[in-house]
Amino acid sequence: MLPFHIVEGTVADVRVPQNTSRSLLPYLQQANIQYTILISDLQQAIENQTGVRSHRNRRSLSGYNYEVYHSLEEIEEWMHYLNRTYSDLVHMFSVGKSYEGRPLYVLKLGKRSRPYKKAVWIDCGIHAREWIGPAFCQWFVKEALQTYQTDPDMRKMLTHLYFYIMPVFNVDGYYFSWTNDRFWRKTRSKNVRFHCYGVDANRNWKVKWCDEGASLHPCDDTYCGPFPESEPEVKAVAHFLRKHRKQIKAYLSFHAYAQMLLYPYSYKYATIPNFNCVESAAYNAVNALQSAYGVRYRYGPASSTLYVSSGSSMDWAYKNGIPYAFAFELRDTGHFGFLLPETLIKPTCTETMLAVKNITLHLLKKCH
Repeated sequence: MLPFHIVEGTVADVRVPQNTSRSLLPYLQQANIQYTILISDLQQAIENQTGVRSHRNRRSLSGYNYEVYHSLEEIEEWMHYLNRTYSDLVHMFSVGKSYEGRPLYVLKLGKRSRPYKKAVWIDCGIHAREWIGPAFCQWFVKEALQTYQTDPDMRKMLTHLYFYIMPVFNVDGYYFSWTNDRFWRKTRSKNVRFHCYGVDANRNWKVKWCDEGASLHPCDDTYCGPFPESEPEVKAVAHFLRKHRKQIKAYLSFHAYAQMLLYPYSYKYATIPNFNCVESAAYNAVNALQSAYGVRYRYGPASSTLYVSSGSSMDWAYKNGIPYAFAFELRDTGHFGFLLPETLIKPTCTETMLAVKNITLHLLKKCH
């Protein structure tokens, strides 16, 4: 008998201990269940990403490697380093503390050319296991700082806008995904009654909270929490965005995986009031992305393009007056899933950068 339940007609990803995989395969064949072995040795694939590397590859800030995944400690050291080294363009600050007491760091990026400028918010790593998100946030900062002098578009972006970049939103969960469970998704708040940890930080926002696509059970991956903004991470970011909502014109959140560019609504099938402007920005962004390596992203309202989910950060941002709210689902479409190899960091970030620049430049034009 199978040690798990698969609903007929659906596709399921299953992680099987090595010592049971041989005995399981004949059962799958006998039950006429089609299967594909995506990663033959999952443990080895995990260790390839978290294993010890040379000092230069992982820890030296002057030779910081943007083509490997970095631990929370390394990312925070990198942020402090940029804050010291690029003080004319970078300002680092904290919006609050996580459940386990870690600072929630944000980088404010841009030329201090005038007192008031429009801004773009970018966050990565709401879901702990989606490591390509934080990798992209770091890549974006690197590209901005390295090409500011030579790329007219980047100069325009940093002159006319501020970027608030949060490389790791769910700091406790991300730390846990490095130290204990590579596939951890939620925050790390404790539920005493059920002895389960964590809330889905992308179901905890005060917009149709805990409706369709979210769970009331604390042990589920999509648990919405005991109440909206119960998670200190969500509350801190929501407070910051509320405070700056007149300034912030775009909200971009980076997830994985599916290769999609999504916009509101997530919680219902309905057309947003400024659909034409947002749809046009999404269309141009996926075309720009495709121009790098031919990778085609699907785009559209999250509810119909991906699935219905309530309490998401993107819907909340849009409902709170941020007119351009997008969620990227980065590579791939399921072969590697959350274990996207480090060799794919560079192409993924390169193509995503084109899309983000396209959306940002779109903001600086009047959309009719």
